[in-house]
Amino acid sequence: MKRLIPAILFVFTAAPAWASGVSPRPYTLVEADRFFGLPLTNTIITSWVVSLLLILFFRWMVSKPTLIPTRGQAVVESLIGGLREMLGPIVGKHAMPGVFPFLVVLFLFILVHNWSGLLPGVGTFGFYDEKGKLIYWMRPGNTDLNMTIALAVISMGAWLFFCLKYAGLRVLMFDLFGNKADRKETPLIVYLGLIPIFAFVGIIEVVSIAFRPVALSLRLFGNMFGGENLLDGLMGFFITIPFYFFEFMVGGLQAFIFTILVAIYIGLICNHDDSEAHEH
Repeated sequence: MKRLIPAILFVFTAAPAWASGVSPRPYTLVEADRFFGLPLTNTIITSWVVSLLLILFFRWMVSKPTLIPTRGQAVVESLIGGLREMLGPIVGKHAMPGVFPFLVVLFLFILVHNWSGLLPGVGTFGFYDEKGKLIYWMRPGNTDLNMTIALAVISMGAWLFFCLKYAGLRVLMFDLFGNKADRKETPLIVYLGLIPIFAFVGIIEVVSIAFRPVALSLRLFGNMFGGENLLDGLMGFFITIPFYFFEFMVGGLQAFIFTILVAIYIGLICNHDDSEAHEH
């Protein structure tokens, strides 16, 4: 057992003999033929619970917004304001009103899922199967590669949508394949010679974009799955507590990195001023 409450009860540092690490795949709690044709896994259960708690928490903190903010509303406004100041220069003023709500929800969803593994009961309570293996009811969402791939695919789908909406297909194609040399200051023969070079660079950029979901999903999954296995093998109050704080910081950092990378991807296309967009 890897949680804080069991750690308080067993104050020693050796890993228990039955600690075998976290399963690389989620456990199926309800088979597909019993749940609308889809398997119900412990990752899905955790996602539902975390999403519900997140909604209820912010509803409780803000309730009915007032001109003079309550303490909870002030905390939420400070969080949103800090994210807006950080993401605004990256995304750009033109796209910020539409992109910001998506980035806020993405950050909070990933953050709470990253921290969910630190809660007592997550990855601990469940039932034993015929082989004596513990099938736990809840598993941190981002320790499941399916979840991180889904987040990455949704993020890149949003990237394409926002780029087409706020920059347009012409600007997008120019950023990928267009000749960036100044026609007025570049000799014609040099300018024409740069066209195939920039086109080739564009092909490389398209390949790079295609691998972005892979990098986003594997980075988040690797850090969270590794941290969960680390906590699973630890026992003892004094050795466990520092790693809890470490995983708390890692969870926040990974949510920040994922969100900021998505914001950068969007800003690279959408964050052009009016004159530059007009030239494109």
